[in-house]
Amino acid sequence: MSTKTQLKKNGHNLNGFNSEDIGNDHLFTSLDTPMKPNAFKLSDQEKKEKISILFEEIMDVLGLDLNDDSLKGTPERVAKMYVDEIFCGLNPKNKPSVALFENKYQYNQMLVEKNISFYSNCEHHFVPIIGKAHVAYISSGKVIGLSKLNRIVQYYAKRPQVQERLTIQIANELKAVLETEDVAVIIDAKHLCVSSRGVKDDTSSTVTTFFGGQFNSPQKISELQNYIQQ
Repeated sequence: MSTKTQLKKNGHNLNGFNSEDIGNDHLFTSLDTPMKPNAFKLSDQEKKEKISILFEEIMDVLGLDLNDDSLKGTPERVAKMYVDEIFCGLNPKNKPSVALFENKYQYNQMLVEKNISFYSNCEHHFVPIIGKAHVAYISSGKVIGLSKLNRIVQYYAKRPQVQERLTIQIANELKAVLETEDVAVIIDAKHLCVSSRGVKDDTSSTVTTFFGGQFNSPQKISELQNYIQQ
């Protein structure tokens, strides 16, 4: 067995970090969601069938009676939920299509969509992240429908995530779609991997921010925070 394989088997990477420590400390290694090159080799239906079999094995190992009427359909339900719902943001085909419109009103102040509710899942323990996102932009001459801001947030939330990455992914998508650097994203979320396990702190929440372009100034940040707090 190679040294690299042995380290990986023992839960370490070559930089000396233990994989358990990375998960417990909520660190992340990439701005892109880590995906295999052949991530979409299987169809959604094939993924559901395989997940169902594997989840049934997990339930069996836990000692659950899969003959019970309440449990025997659970593997299929979990598989469907994973592929069609809570992790559907992994598949690029589910990315929301966005149409730009001329800013005919010549509105050149910030537009803020606040309190966008989202549900995501911590990539370290696969338990929920529940929060609200506030997004804002200043038009560069184009605007998008308000609901598209919500859909962009939901798309990137519906995958195993780390909050810092989620914040940056949303911001980068808005910059690309709106063709402007004048974008801001604030996320305030509760992590069940903190509140229901580990330290078991049920009162704390995590806030992450991205301020680009004109928003990267104390005046604009203060103005944005004032809108959000109203």
